[in-house]
Amino acid sequence: MPSGTLWANMNVGAIKEEGFGYYFAWGETEPKSEYSWKAYKWCNGTSRTLTKYCTKESFGNLDRKTKLDAEDDAAYVNWGKDWRMPSEEQFKELLNSYYTNIVWTKKNGVKGLRITSKDNGKSIFLPAAAYHHDKELDANVGYVGDYWSRTLESDDSKGAWSLGWDTGNVYLVDSSRSRGQSIRPVRNQ
Repeated sequence: MPSGTLWANMNVGAIKEEGFGYYFAWGETEPKSEYSWKAYKWCNGTSRTLTKYCTKESFGNLDRKTKLDAEDDAAYVNWGKDWRMPSEEQFKELLNSYYTNIVWTKKNGVKGLRITSKDNGKSIFLPAAAYHHDKELDANVGYVGDYWSRTLESDDSKGAWSLGWDTGNVYLVDSSRSRGQSIRPVRNQ
């Protein structure tokens, strides 16, 4: 990438490129069985009682943090100091058609996106791992992908930016922090 960003070749918790890996709530560093506001680490049971990463008083304790601290970054905690969750800006660069080609494809029978650099031809495969909500994996697994950034959606503290897609669109979206989503790390610069 022009910025020098180096993307990992698999998700946190995966053992191969097409593996889904673990699912994490935003700002949590371990997978769990329930992904809901009542089970979310950084609130007191609701999206209006945030205890960390809050830019609006109406959502909880105001601290104005918009990027995850290293100790709350699942890539950093699980893979070590050389890795971080991507920023919103890094996702925007990855999706920029001036720099990359994006195709819907399969790898070893797993559906997902192949994103290839126009500069050097290197690519990554992002499996369509969908997401967890409450205690369930979304029914659209194999058709939908959701990957966390480390960037809070500062106008809506209950959400954070993620890379999302379905079979027709790829986009950045403000996702509920309590959802369980995949993480594709980037090399810490």
